[in-house]
Amino acid sequence: MKRLISFFMPGGILVFASLLIVHTDVGYAYLPSVVDIYPYIVLPAAGLIGWRFNRGSLVFAVALLAITDRTCVYFLSDFPFAGALGRGVFLAAGIVLPVNLALLCCMKERGIFTSHGILRIGLLSFQGIFMALFMKISPERALFCLEYRFIDSDILAGTGLSQPVLAAFVFAFAVVMLRFIRNQGAKESGFFWVLVMCLICLLEAEFKTSSVFYFSTAGLILCVSIIESSYAMAFRDELTGLPARRALKDDMLKLGSRYSLAMLDIDHFKKFNDRHGHDVGDQVLRMVASRLSNVSGGGRAYRYGGEEFTLIFPGKYAQEAAHHLEELRKDIESSGFVVRGKIRPVRKPKKPSKNTRSDSRVSVTVSIGMAGRDEFNPRSQDVLKAADKALYKAKKAGRNQLCT
Repeated sequence: MKRLISFFMPGGILVFASLLIVHTDVGYAYLPSVVDIYPYIVLPAAGLIGWRFNRGSLVFAVALLAITDRTCVYFLSDFPFAGALGRGVFLAAGIVLPVNLALLCCMKERGIFTSHGILRIGLLSFQGIFMALFMKISPERALFCLEYRFIDSDILAGTGLSQPVLAAFVFAFAVVMLRFIRNQGAKESGFFWVLVMCLICLLEAEFKTSSVFYFSTAGLILCVSIIESSYAMAFRDELTGLPARRALKDDMLKLGSRYSLAMLDIDHFKKFNDRHGHDVGDQVLRMVASRLSNVSGGGRAYRYGGEEFTLIFPGKYAQEAAHHLEELRKDIESSGFVVRGKIRPVRKPKKPSKNTRSDSRVSVTVSIGMAGRDEFNPRSQDVLKAADKALYKAKKAGRNQLCT
């Protein structure tokens, strides 16, 4: 549910709000006044945010949206009666825009005024120059390619978009969705809703007031998504996906008068790292984090640092939280962890031999220290220190246990 909400917020809400404004009488009446200032706020804001957070994908994507909008407004002010040249510009924009947005979504952030950034500027410029020369030298052939029909379908023809344009959008949506499924990031969800906004704009094909509003909203979605992704980088641990120590400090300030805190440490983690390697150690951290994220009793898990984690149980006394922590400890102990052997065949054999199997199953255990807020520990920092002392007590007593 959280992932679903994060996917629709805020991009889906902004798309829905834009459709309401454009397609309702009250909203459309104020649209010309909004469009007079809207793009001139979004464009500088995107440039400033992109420069400040070193997000070239934001700057290049918003620049691509602005250039596409200005080009379409110039050539297609009387669309659909713009002639062959206008039709060619419309279809070319419908291919170049989604493909480049998908590529920008996938590319790593390499800065704006760097060699990689200049290369991307050159690539975008080359595409525009190539399309312009192609349509000028051979407009009939260019239009034939842009309107080429792969299959005969009246339904596809009814959209007003050519099949190459639709194929470009299908490709872009597939790439961005795969990226979102893999990374679960605000950047990927933002680019998805930007593609939705661009597709709506091309389907309506009114390159006047509404198109400027749609493209400006797409730029706003990108700005918000980049801010959200930067926030996630600061407040969420990249390896485990759990909230990081900074998020823990913020949430500790919001606790009420009744709560419990627990400090958790993976037993003998350094020896495990030295024996099996840091890659396997990272897998263990992710496995433990997945168990912590599903802890019962309303507990919230955080990565404190290294192999240490913190859990908060709002509204729970220490005795109440102890039951859920003991269940968590037993769950991690019984789950185990399979270390894949170093010597493995490239392809899975049809009849694997038991003698050549090099995988090994190891036990992963944790030690937990817990404390609740009381008259001896009135502040959250005091409770955290008490939980840390209890953790030291659990490790000294032999590990793989819960102490208070």
